[in-house]
Amino acid sequence: MARRYSIQVAARRPRGGTAWERAQHWFAIAGPIGLIPWVPATFASLATAAAGWATAPRPTTVLGLTAVLFFAGGFAASTAERLAGEPDPRNVVVDEVAGQLLSFVFVAPLDWQLALAGFVLFRLFDVLKPWPVHLAERLPRGWGIMADDVLAGLYAATGLWALAWWLR
Repeated sequence: MARRYSIQVAARRPRGGTAWERAQHWFAIAGPIGLIPWVPATFASLATAAAGWATAPRPTTVLGLTAVLFFAGGFAASTAERLAGEPDPRNVVVDEVAGQLLSFVFVAPLDWQLALAGFVLFRLFDVLKPWPVHLAERLPRGWGIMADDVLAGLYAATGLWALAWWLR
């Protein structure tokens, strides 16, 4: 008899909420990326790095988009947290998108090697959470979710800038 295996979806569907709150949840999970069952944060970072390489944004564009993502993401992540009924749901990945994007601010526009290096550096700082990155998680609701990744993005941006300078 064949055994059926099911894939657990990383994203919890929001319980109730208005259409506006469900839209915020969809934004917080970066649409279908947050529905990926395995390491959605890594996939969000990878998609952002690929988009950064493909679109070659200017530093001012990177800063502007990061600011918009931070503020909109803070509200959306707070809503997603409430709807999921748990703190910092693992499928909320708008914070990775903002942090990964910010990691390119000093080297934009980028080639594929810098995009890959920025991806690795951001994931490293996001996972290790050096001081004060881990302290930022203590901020309330979605602001803690967003702040730690933006700080990790600043660490990655500095490391990527140093790497780009050294390679030139």
